[in-house]
Amino acid sequence: QVPVVESGGGLVQAGGSLRLSCEVSRGFFDMSTMGWYRQAPGNTRELVADITSRGRTNYADSVKGRFTISRDNTETKMYMQMNSLKPEDTGVYYCSVSGYLARAYTYWGQGTQVTVSS
Repeated sequence: QVPVVESGGGLVQAGGSLRLSCEVSRGFFDMSTMGWYRQAPGNTRELVADITSRGRTNYADSVKGRFTISRDNTETKMYMQMNSLKPEDTGVYYCSVSGYLARAYTYWGQGTQVTVSS
């Protein structure tokens, strides 16, 4: 198991902002696609955004224009800036680290709670 360390969740009012961060070891950071998934109560886990090792980004339609995912190659961290938050953004956010090294892999963080009040 590869440690995936998340931080940055919390409680915020609608319209506010939060920044999530995710850190993984150098070896995996350099070759992996990293992403954020969220899971609301009663719902399945869904992709919010991801970013490849080369910096290509992908966003769910519901967050385009409000969320920005990025990588810091010097600190082996991935960030997601979340602006104009809505109550429907509430959920547990999980960092994923995925790629291929002899076989496909995906590692998950422990999850961080984001709650947006109306």
